[in-house]
Amino acid sequence: MRHGIVRPPGSNFAAGLTTVDLGRPDHDRALSQHAAYCDALERCGLALTHLAPDLRHPDSTFVEDTAIVTARGAILTRPGAASRSGEAEAMRGPLSKFYAEFAEILAPGTLDGGDVCEAGDHFFIGVSERTNEEGARQLAALLTRMGFTAGVVDIRGIPGILHLKSGIACPAEGQIVAIDALAGHAAFRSHAVIPVPPAEAYAANCVRVNDRLLFAAGHPRLEASLRRMGFDLIALEMSEFEKMDGGLSCLSLRF
Repeated sequence: MRHGIVRPPGSNFAAGLTTVDLGRPDHDRALSQHAAYCDALERCGLALTHLAPDLRHPDSTFVEDTAIVTARGAILTRPGAASRSGEAEAMRGPLSKFYAEFAEILAPGTLDGGDVCEAGDHFFIGVSERTNEEGARQLAALLTRMGFTAGVVDIRGIPGILHLKSGIACPAEGQIVAIDALAGHAAFRSHAVIPVPPAEAYAANCVRVNDRLLFAAGHPRLEASLRRMGFDLIALEMSEFEKMDGGLSCLSLRF
């Protein structure tokens, strides 16, 4: 990976969507945590494109939901929450500096990037409250045309996770970090599963960036397990984004 796109949380960040009751996010602290996150991406070798806050969309700091970016092409999504309509189109300009053309998810399909986990040349696509079956079908077809493979994981019956990547991550070829509810899923049978302690489920959303792994601080058991396995972790405070259903992967597009 060489590039990343980020957008800091706007002053109305607390007006965004959330399914958890962890208190109101502190905007100044969120900005500080976002700055540390950007610094970590740069330490991993990414050149960042910094977008301005978008006050029209309180959730717009979660740029990952707006596009699927690969070495073979980019796909603009169609976020499933009505309040996020327009966020994907706003990403067309920034991405046009790196991609000459885009595929797109079209109505009635909906798709959030947080439901898409890249694992080498294979993509796991979550069907969730935000990504519907039609959106998953369209994405799988587009990825297949690019030469990738794709499989669908229905998470609608799993409590406590908004997106597929709320519960899994691919830290290395052939490995999946997974919460208990997903660890035994048939979709992952060809991967070695790294289990997440139930009390540390939030930390399942870790992010591989080149040779390092971004990790949510405050989850010592999983952190120790990953370090024993040889992963080079950068632990980052994410408290203010956790309050708004956001994780490490949500805060950037990486390619």
